[in-house]
Amino acid sequence: MEEALRAAERQLREAGVPSPRVDAELLAAHLLGVSRGRLRALALTGAELPDGFEALVDERARRVPLQHLTGTAHFRRIDLAVGPGVFVPRPETESVAQLVIDRAAGLEAPKIVDLGTGSGAIAAAVADEVPGASVYAVELSDLALAWAAPNLQPFGVHLSRGDLATALPEHNGSFDIVVSNPPYIPADAVPNEPEVAEHDPQMALYGGGADGMELPRAAASSAGRLLRPGGYLVMEHAEVQAPWVTAFLRQSGLWTTIRTHQDLNGRDRATSAVLGSDSPSPDTTGKESR
Repeated sequence: MEEALRAAERQLREAGVPSPRVDAELLAAHLLGVSRGRLRALALTGAELPDGFEALVDERARRVPLQHLTGTAHFRRIDLAVGPGVFVPRPETESVAQLVIDRAAGLEAPKIVDLGTGSGAIAAAVADEVPGASVYAVELSDLALAWAAPNLQPFGVHLSRGDLATALPEHNGSFDIVVSNPPYIPADAVPNEPEVAEHDPQMALYGGGADGMELPRAAASSAGRLLRPGGYLVMEHAEVQAPWVTAFLRQSGLWTTIRTHQDLNGRDRATSAVLGSDSPSPDTTGKESR
């Protein structure tokens, strides 16, 4: 087994895979149905890998996402089913979920919505870690919904199909927290990683407009409609977009306590804000009362 793992590591390194040894071990562990730690123990005993390992390594060398090959993405305390047609959740988004969890911890039976849920990662993590929360999730893509539904069902999340710009008008003014990881890549920016550029759905990547900010602005607008006064917004974005997000939130006049938050790599990953108590109260038709 160790010889096969080393050969796979060399092949993946030559293909430019960022973590060749880890990926080789994870593929082998997936085939054997064991943890990575158990796999290492088996390698020491001279155990052999099952058929199919080399084929999986070949696919990974072609930069097919590891999560597509194993069918699973780990996010905080949970494992999510993922595959073609849905955005693979990233480790940096775990810090965005943490902001929601921390805020919800001080609330009794908080009502929370994830706009543009994708695989359901944030919504599932929040429902898992905030007992008593009522969690909603909205997604427009039918392909993503097919992955999100089984991921969210065990956690009792209310999942619905909808556009984050117009979602849930019947819940206007009732949420304590709105979180969103909207598409935010600018129209002319092509991701460097083949796993992203060739396999993540474009609908989940590009935010609209030259700056990629159309969908983030729409998510913030919906948050202003959906939140109760004093409610909390958390939005993920690219590092370079932090000043832009802060600017359009401030210019709207709806938000107070606007803050930028860094991920574990020290990058400006998310912005939070609190809906002012004097913000317009939305009516039940989805239009703001003036």
